[in-house]
Amino acid sequence: MLAKRKSLRDVARERDRDVRAEYLRSLINARQLVVNRVYFYNNHAISRDLLQDGAERDAHRRLLADGTLVPFLVGEHEPTDRPQQVDVVEDAFVAWQETVAGMAASERMTCLRLSWNDERNSRNTRSALVDPFAARVQGLTAKDIPLLADQLGVPARDTGAFAEHIGRIVEWSNARRVRGEAVNRGLLYEEFVTVPGSPVADGRYDRSRPFSGETKQLLDLVYNVNLADALGMYPLTPSGSLRRLVLQEWRDVRVTASGETIRDPEQLAGFLRRLAFATVQDRLTPASLDELTLQDVWRLRQSGAWHAYIAAFTRLTADPAHFEDHIREVFSHYATLNSEIIRLAAERPQAGSSRWSPVVEVVITIGGATFSAVSGNEIWALIGGIGSVTADQLGGSVQLMLRNRTTGRREQKFARELATVQLDGLAEWRRLHELVRAIPGYEERPAVGAATSSTTIQETYDVPEY
Repeated sequence: MLAKRKSLRDVARERDRDVRAEYLRSLINARQLVVNRVYFYNNHAISRDLLQDGAERDAHRRLLADGTLVPFLVGEHEPTDRPQQVDVVEDAFVAWQETVAGMAASERMTCLRLSWNDERNSRNTRSALVDPFAARVQGLTAKDIPLLADQLGVPARDTGAFAEHIGRIVEWSNARRVRGEAVNRGLLYEEFVTVPGSPVADGRYDRSRPFSGETKQLLDLVYNVNLADALGMYPLTPSGSLRRLVLQEWRDVRVTASGETIRDPEQLAGFLRRLAFATVQDRLTPASLDELTLQDVWRLRQSGAWHAYIAAFTRLTADPAHFEDHIREVFSHYATLNSEIIRLAAERPQAGSSRWSPVVEVVITIGGATFSAVSGNEIWALIGGIGSVTADQLGGSVQLMLRNRTTGRREQKFARELATVQLDGLAEWRRLHELVRAIPGYEERPAVGAATSSTTIQETYDVPEY
């Protein structure tokens, strides 16, 4: 978009297709999605199911009624209240109100708000969302800037200029905070990313502004992680977007589903060793998730295959220390689930299919180093990307990914953090490096390129928009 000077409207069709795939993939891979309330009517990838009465709107109602879709309210009392400080797509907003109004009297929708007391909600929104977002932005100059630049894909020759740019962002943010003014993603877009004078919603990103693309990616990652952390949930970020490791949160050990922090190099190396699977027979998978409707996803979520897949993943994420006891079961249910997706997609006359080579990938990140092990369908690969690791960069994470080796951006994939990592010193890091090097088939290369994952008021209490 930057190179061709295109706005979000110019790439609306492609963007809608990719967002739609991420939305459906999230519905397949999670028991519950908390969605910012404005997405239901301001994001066409979601609102398209509501614009006409019929099977898709009914499926959306069922997903609301059973608690799969949970609207996150900022200052509203009802999900159908018109939000303050936000422009809405009028026909989609009316369709959203009609969808909710059409729910049966016996059905109850679950909504999430930081507090149902208005004064407390305003205070909590600032303390849990607004202030931590500003703090994360203002903490960017405390990062390892050369590593941050490298993980964002900034050429080494431009690292100095990038560091100065990050300094300007932090200085601007700090000045506003000192004056008691807001710091949010939209304002940062206006100052550093979008074409001056253009609405942020149009997405006209200004190529002439220094590092505008990298700035947008970084702000989006901070925003998504900040909201998920405030709600105690996993951030769901699009395929190909930045990984959380870019934020260098090594000193701030997070709580995962298991509550586990791994400190033992032997245990870490075990995650990479234990990916040895029998051959999985080639089979077909949908060419893309575009072929599924919301009604299909609803039916999929009622199937035994989906419940078995989710239960297996729950057992794994709750007990990563026994990774080897659970991973084969997860892989097996993943294969069965894709067969069920094929069956549903085949009912669509336009459905296509492609060969499926399912693989499991475990990614361990520590500082600027990444180890990635891939196994499945007669494939075994273990690659280390070794970047900067110093005494104060000994934290990271273990992530598990399930995907199709014959890559397609909108195919069924899954990724989740299993555990946080915190080594006690450089001796433990060197021990881990030695253990991984000893695993047969290991290949090591310098860490280069962007760190991406291709790899939702009656009293006048001012609730800041987030």
